[in-house]
Amino acid sequence: MTTPKIAIIIGSTRDARFGDKPAKWLYDRAAKRDDFEVELVDLKDFDLPLFNEKASNAWMPSEDPRAVAWQNKIGEFDGYIFVTAEYNRSITGALKNALDQAYKEWNRKPMGALGYGGVGAARAVEHLRNIAVELQMVPVRNAVHIAAGSFMKVHPMGENAEISTIEDAIGGSADALFDDIAWWAKATKAAREA
Repeated sequence: MTTPKIAIIIGSTRDARFGDKPAKWLYDRAAKRDDFEVELVDLKDFDLPLFNEKASNAWMPSEDPRAVAWQNKIGEFDGYIFVTAEYNRSITGALKNALDQAYKEWNRKPMGALGYGGVGAARAVEHLRNIAVELQMVPVRNAVHIAAGSFMKVHPMGENAEISTIEDAIGGSADALFDDIAWWAKATKAAREA
């Protein structure tokens, strides 16, 4: 069996987004591991339209070439880590749209999250896990939450420090998330290949 390939997906497309900063930190930390390969995937690179297909690609092929390109990209991976803000107690509209643009590509693969905001995007991450269940993903237990004082330390509206300055607060959670993703990616990959 080949090494599982994991996508770290930046879940915001706003010009003023913060997600690039924790995503890069997460990617750099994940890239040091030898139990999976990792790639940073940016929703901004896909120019996805609002979902407008006749049906989910669970039922019929998508027609919009941008949706098909997105499906082909995410289909390359054996698991996903979403980097998400919390907008009005949920994930971003861009991330929800990206999730809706595919179905079978997500199936039977693990997912986890890094959330950031006042409560570490805890409500958004929980909502994301519920969406993932419907898409037949395997939500893992551990997540990274950048919240409260840690969030204001690294956010541009606060001190704008490097993520490494809060590593003591979130590094253990990241490693636990990676352990979960690696285990489930290996298990689900073996099951899919069988």
